[in-house]
Amino acid sequence: MQRVKLSETLEFSRLIYGMWRLGDDTDTSPAYVERKIQTCLDQGITTFDQADIYGGYVAEAVLGGALKANPSLRQRMEIVTKCDIVAPAGRYSEAKVKHYDTSRAHIEKSVEHSLSNMGVETIDLLLIHRPDPLMDHHETGAVLDDLIKSGKIRSAGVSNFRPWDWDLLQSAMTNTLVTNQIEISLKEIAPFTNGDLAFHQKLGTRLMAWSPLGGGALISEGGKLGAVLDEVASGFGVDRSAVAVAFLLTHPAQLLPVLGTNNLDRIAKISDALKVKLDRETWYRLYEAALGQEVP
Repeated sequence: MQRVKLSETLEFSRLIYGMWRLGDDTDTSPAYVERKIQTCLDQGITTFDQADIYGGYVAEAVLGGALKANPSLRQRMEIVTKCDIVAPAGRYSEAKVKHYDTSRAHIEKSVEHSLSNMGVETIDLLLIHRPDPLMDHHETGAVLDDLIKSGKIRSAGVSNFRPWDWDLLQSAMTNTLVTNQIEISLKEIAPFTNGDLAFHQKLGTRLMAWSPLGGGALISEGGKLGAVLDEVASGFGVDRSAVAVAFLLTHPAQLLPVLGTNNLDRIAKISDALKVKLDRETWYRLYEAALGQEVP
């Protein structure tokens, strides 16, 4: 498995296992979660993506159960988690409205919860989950810098930020933001042309790509896009999801797709995407099918 350097001190596996559905499985026992982790590790997938809000604020604790049962797993993993979404669920069940909180107090408290729930001493990467219209960038930037200095997190980044949101927060930080996790796939192709991808490619930022299968829609996609996916997949002896992920891997920005499933057989096939090598014309056939028309 290819390794991608996000900073001088942080490397991720090119493919990342997303744990947003971890707490939704019928079996959340430490033993079964460990099987999922081990299935990823066997393929060279060492990076695991979490968020405090996943599973109604329980997914981190589900992961923590496995890490506490087998502490040796932690030494083979990079853990990403996120904060700032406050939804009326779990420990925030009394919240009157879903909102974002990028205050120092909230971020510090969220990090303490995450460390405790997962049973770890350090978070490899903390992301601000969503842009907060009320963000005081000086306050948010300072707390992220302080958390890195304290060793509670190794690096900081963002998720779903537009270029101007990124620039605002970065302007108030000593440390460099190392990634932006955005939605990008054959079902969400806007970032290829709206400036989001170009902005980070110019900076050399390695973007994480969430929902690379369009929330599962690409698995059952019909029409021209489905036909092209199936044709290409047949040629490589893989399923269409591998082709959809390979579409992202082909881009020179070195995107890091985040894939989540609770099915062990599907987890075992995540790395099939690495078997698919798309030439330029095939990439554009897929892009054209997703666009719904010939490129100008």
